[in-house]
Amino acid sequence: MIVGLIVGAGIFGTPAIVAGAAGDETAMLLVWAAGGLFALIGALCYGELATAFPSAGGEYHFLQRAFGPSLAFLYGWARMTVIVAGSIAVFAFLFGDYMSRVVNLGAYSSATWAALIVVVLTLVNYLGIREGKATQNFFTTLEIAGLVLIVVAGLLLAPAPAAPAAPAASASGPWYLGAGLATAMLFVLFTYGGWNDAAYISAEVRDPHRNMIRALLAAIAIVMVLYLLVNLAYLKGLGFDAMTRSDAVAADLLKGVWGSTGEKVISVMIAIAALTSVNGSMIVGARSNYALGRDWPVLGFLGRWDEASGSPRHAMVLQGVIALALVGFGALQQAGFKGLVEYSLPVFWGFFLLTGIALFVLRAREPDTPRPFRVPGYPVLPAIFVLMCAYLLYRSLTYHGKHALVGLCVLAVGAVILLLSRRRASRPA
Repeated sequence: MIVGLIVGAGIFGTPAIVAGAAGDETAMLLVWAAGGLFALIGALCYGELATAFPSAGGEYHFLQRAFGPSLAFLYGWARMTVIVAGSIAVFAFLFGDYMSRVVNLGAYSSATWAALIVVVLTLVNYLGIREGKATQNFFTTLEIAGLVLIVVAGLLLAPAPAAPAAPAASASGPWYLGAGLATAMLFVLFTYGGWNDAAYISAEVRDPHRNMIRALLAAIAIVMVLYLLVNLAYLKGLGFDAMTRSDAVAADLLKGVWGSTGEKVISVMIAIAALTSVNGSMIVGARSNYALGRDWPVLGFLGRWDEASGSPRHAMVLQGVIALALVGFGALQQAGFKGLVEYSLPVFWGFFLLTGIALFVLRAREPDTPRPFRVPGYPVLPAIFVLMCAYLLYRSLTYHGKHALVGLCVLAVGAVILLLSRRRASRPA
């Protein structure tokens, strides 16, 4: 289950970006390995919170318990407008990048495909049609099969790439100087995303004190090895220089092995994987928006459940509108997949940082709460997690400029809504 939650369509979009930021092959592979270790530390921290304070609300519940309802509201707002909607737009653009290799729709082909799939899947979920378990497993199987195909093609079948005229250079500088490291790690950790969701199943694990760390170690080790093999396949099949320049690296690799047929086959497989990520984000996101509407009267229209369709229709429509606006933003800014990831990163890492701090706060405030699973090496490992989140938050703010600023402005709008809600609630009837 944990492997399935972590492995997503991001692995088909981020390797070229990570390679360009890292600056050389060794640094790139080290960053992918380091990302797996960081994901493990984060999952251990979340595992303690999830077993001590089990709740379907996840971070929303942890932050509310540690810091109060106002901060929890801001997290819910950020999740609705930046984190989930941003993920929908990101994977919709990834879908567009690969579908454009099959059917190109012109200068804005990726954005057109992305907008189309956001509209179609929002309509599907509005009507109440949900994926069944068998369908989800089928798409996940295709996703893993695509990764295996890439590994086999790159490591065993691809001819040796031509040597570049000059060594590839990173615009961000060598990874160990800071900017390149931060950029590479930001996209690597985006690709490892899902470890925080994986930690929520810890409340249902038998003997969690012993079995949680085993499950997390095994699952993240499997994902790390898989991701390293995929990147090695890209390196062997394309070469580092060509890898950094590609906008659809898996399609380019398969094109070199099996020509246009291979390119189209892998493009369709990856588009389906991205489609699954978009639809899954829509289903989960709309329901968390519904919960936010139930808790906060100012957003009460989101807290309406349509019994006939079995879905929160208002929450689904608003989510689709926000995601569609982000697709438009990505197209106008010519930002695409990379720019939309950058849009969400400061907010994403800011709340991860606060969740890490919440672990310390709740240990001090509620020492007698039963904790079936405790982070090994406390307080060192949680401190590493908090410091890394703080560093990545800082780098995402300073390096990604206007894209990061847009995400923070959206969060500021949430703070204004919260303030107005508080003032209305304090007025005498």
